[in-house]
Amino acid sequence: MPNTLPMKIKSFFPLRRGLLLLPLLALALTGCSLFSHSGKKDVMAQTPPETDTNAERVARLHVGDTVIISFSGLPEQMESQEKPIKEDGTITLQDIGRIKAAGKTPGELEDTIHDLYVPKFVTHLNVTVKTSSDRVYYVRGEVKAPGRLIYAGSITVSKAITSAGDFTDFASRSSVWLIRANGDRFKLNINKILDGDQPDPPVYPGDQIVVERRIF
Repeated sequence: MPNTLPMKIKSFFPLRRGLLLLPLLALALTGCSLFSHSGKKDVMAQTPPETDTNAERVARLHVGDTVIISFSGLPEQMESQEKPIKEDGTITLQDIGRIKAAGKTPGELEDTIHDLYVPKFVTHLNVTVKTSSDRVYYVRGEVKAPGRLIYAGSITVSKAITSAGDFTDFASRSSVWLIRANGDRFKLNINKILDGDQPDPPVYPGDQIVVERRIF
C-alpha cells in the first residue's frame, strides 16, 4: 500500500494538468474567433459619420445641390447666400474663397464655414446651412429609366431598380454596384438577393446603384 499511493498521485497530476489546459485552450480558440476579422465592410451597415439611428439618415451634399447659407450674430445683418455646388464639389464665399461642400452634411458645412470666418474675420458668428434640393439617390446603367430618384423613405436596392423601370434586356443581374455616398462600393447579385441567398441592402440618400451591361 505505501508503494501504490505515490503512483496514484503521480498518475493524477498529469491528468489534472491536462484538464486544466482544456479551458485555457478553449479560451484561446474563442479569443481567436472574437478578435479575428476579415476587414470586409458590411453592405448592410450605415456609413458615415452620422450618429442618427433612424433608417433615414442625414443627407449628404452633392454636386448640383443648391445650399442656402444664413449668417447671424453679426453687428450688421448679412444677407443669405444661395450657392450651387460646382462640378469640383465646392462653393465660393466672400473673404474665405472656395470651400469643399460635396460629401458633407449641412451641419458639417456649417462648422467648416464658421471656423473659416471665426476668429480671422469676425469674433462671433452663427451659420445655418439648408439645401433647397430634394433628398435623392441615383440609379444608372442598364435600367429602363435611369437617373435621379426622390428618396421618399426606406427602400432597398432591388426596389430601387424597380423604381427605375427595372432591368433592360442587356442588364447583368449578377453585376450590380451599390456605391455609398462616402465612396464605399459593394458588388451585388440581384438573382441571389431575390432568391433569398443574399441580403437586400438598404439605399440611403446620396447613394448610387449602377447596373452593368451583360457580356454576351
